[in-house]
Amino acid sequence: MNAVTQPKIPDYASARNNMVDGQLRPNKVYDERILGAMGGIAREMFVPFTMVGIAYIDEDLQVAEGRYLLEPMVLARLLQEVQIKPTDRALDIAPTTGYSTAVMAAIAKEVTALECDPSLQQQATNNLKQLKIDNAKIKLGPLNEGWKLGAPYDVILINGCADIVSDELFAQLAEGGRLVTVIRQKAPAAQIGEARLYEKIHGNISHRALFDANVKLLPAFEAKPSFRFE
Repeated sequence: MNAVTQPKIPDYASARNNMVDGQLRPNKVYDERILGAMGGIAREMFVPFTMVGIAYIDEDLQVAEGRYLLEPMVLARLLQEVQIKPTDRALDIAPTTGYSTAVMAAIAKEVTALECDPSLQQQATNNLKQLKIDNAKIKLGPLNEGWKLGAPYDVILINGCADIVSDELFAQLAEGGRLVTVIRQKAPAAQIGEARLYEKIHGNISHRALFDANVKLLPAFEAKPSFRFE
């Protein structure tokens, strides 16, 4: 009689360690709070069942039509650059299934996440509940309008590439607040974006470039086409 071969159970803990040591640390992610959060949170919970085997690859992962989880390295570097403090109140825009919210909740005092898709909002809420994360909540509304009821925020993260960031979002930053995202470049290739950190000082918004990133465009932050009349 042949022995029955038991199905191999994926070693997600090793996958998380490999992500941290193989993707994050070599790419200038040194904040131990971020490394600890991303090394401890089960990213496989936040992707469709058919994708759990690739949950930790170094690419954006599509979790719904036109919606993606950011590549781990890009998310980690954005969070590192925005310098979340333990006392900060944060707004996480376009969290899809809630992975970025869970990571931010591990290092911030309070996180409000804003999702425009009711199905994704419910998935994110369920994921946070399953992980017993009680300092984050998922709201439903237009992404480019932010969430005024919780403003002002010390930190705002936009999960995706944007053509423009509205004044409405900047208005929701507290004094000294920071917003981080990837801005799509018009040239030489629209596929490459520039990660940027915006900061509000004395009511004025300034920004600086951080690094290049290939991130999928968020439809809510796409510039509307302009028309010329001759």
